[in-house]
Amino acid sequence: MLRAALPARPEARRILAGTLLSAVGRGMTLPFLFIYLHQVRGLSATTVGLVVGWIGVVSLALSPGAGTLIDRFGARRVMLPCLLVEATGVLSLAVVDSAGKAFATATAVAVGGSALWSGQSTILASLTGEDERQRVFGLQFTLVNLGIGIGGLIGGALVRVERPGTFQLLYVLDAVGYLVPLAILLSMPAVGRRLVEPSITDADRPAPGYGQVLRDRPFRRLFVFGLVLTTCGYAQIEIGFTAFATTVSEVSPRVIGWALAGNTFTIVLAQLFVIRFLQGRSRTLALAGVGVLFAAAWLVLGLTGLGGWAAPAVAAMGVVACAMVFALGETLLSPVMPALTNALAPDELRGRYNAAGSMVWGISAIAGPVTAGPLIGTGHGGLWVVLVVAGSLAASGVALSLRPLLTPQQDGRRPAPTPVPVALAEARAAEPEPA
Repeated sequence: MLRAALPARPEARRILAGTLLSAVGRGMTLPFLFIYLHQVRGLSATTVGLVVGWIGVVSLALSPGAGTLIDRFGARRVMLPCLLVEATGVLSLAVVDSAGKAFATATAVAVGGSALWSGQSTILASLTGEDERQRVFGLQFTLVNLGIGIGGLIGGALVRVERPGTFQLLYVLDAVGYLVPLAILLSMPAVGRRLVEPSITDADRPAPGYGQVLRDRPFRRLFVFGLVLTTCGYAQIEIGFTAFATTVSEVSPRVIGWALAGNTFTIVLAQLFVIRFLQGRSRTLALAGVGVLFAAAWLVLGLTGLGGWAAPAVAAMGVVACAMVFALGETLLSPVMPALTNALAPDELRGRYNAAGSMVWGISAIAGPVTAGPLIGTGHGGLWVVLVVAGSLAASGVALSLRPLLTPQQDGRRPAPTPVPVALAEARAAEPEPA
């Protein structure tokens, strides 16, 4: 089954291998940022939420420009310096000891990460055909979560709140992890070049830009869906989920590591089966299912903090169960969202479409932490649960409204037509008409 999901081109396989290795470093730090800045470095919960939200502000501001640069110069020339900046920013987290340094470091992390998602999505789309993109994007997500899960287990076993050096070590290792995809990309000089070179006839045409992206009604609807879903889903993991679990449900940091491991185990176990299940089925119905599953996950988490009735062991199991239900939604989202984005995108605008898709994460990274930190930090955890559940269900409604705007091929209900090779098409055109 894994072999069937692998992309045909070896370059794409190497990109995926780099993704796995770098994700291990990311997993060591992802679930512990709130704990590190709040409990180890002494920043308030509100300040931590603002720091993480600032990453979203900077990423959002830079993402449109990143898409333009990718289309104009190729993903390669944009990603290489960004990987170096990202590694520097992550390494700097190890020495953060004040709010000012936290914001400065967050700025570096945001600048480095602003083009990585859209750049890699563009590269993978250029290395795969329409018939295999959904599988490859799903496999990419599986490898990311496998790496994050392994890193989370390592981080959960090593970190101690009373020993700041254990957290510092993890940030050093995470920084080194960003150098792995950089080295792989450097080893493939032909990968990540500009997809469409300008021709002489293009001089009389208006330059492609975001105006064309914004006029794409199906993509606008997809953008709204992604914004609502990620604000009430992924954007809550680092701050909302961790803060609620540790301060309301009162579980230990180690349980957060177990929850991340359970999340990863579920994804790795289920993703390849889900990829097969999705073939030939409606992508919009799958996206609607994501919202339902995310809502169910937050309800489970909310039950662990109701009135303190749950015993510590029960609360711990509920936190882990929340992460596993959330994972089921992720297995539906990960292959479908980028595949649908690239099904709508022409080559000359592929970087901008993927950058616009990544802007969803930047906007939600602002709204999610800024609301979760103050709400949970001031004792309104129940209200936070109500908001994220309602938002997840609203996203499902937006997904269902997208279906009439798509062709059966774009919605995944019919295989994409096999393109006729250019040489064969020209040969057929040159054949004389039958008498």
